[in-house]
Amino acid sequence: MTKTYGIEVDCANCANKMEQAAKDTDGVKDCTVNFMALKMNVEFEEGADEKSVMQAVLKNCKKVEDDCEIFI
Repeated sequence: MTKTYGIEVDCANCANKMEQAAKDTDGVKDCTVNFMALKMNVEFEEGADEKSVMQAVLKNCKKVEDDCEIFI
């Protein structure tokens, strides 16, 4: 399952950091961040709980870019 989320991030480099942090999160099969559109596409692993995975993604993204936001 793939879902799209709105994000708030200041620069393309920060968006790349968010993308990698999301990819490194358990339950995420793949992730792409489009800085220009301010969108994050997340593909979840089969059987993953979307809400808990996205909370973990947000937590991991805040570690690399503390002023980013994901609108879950």
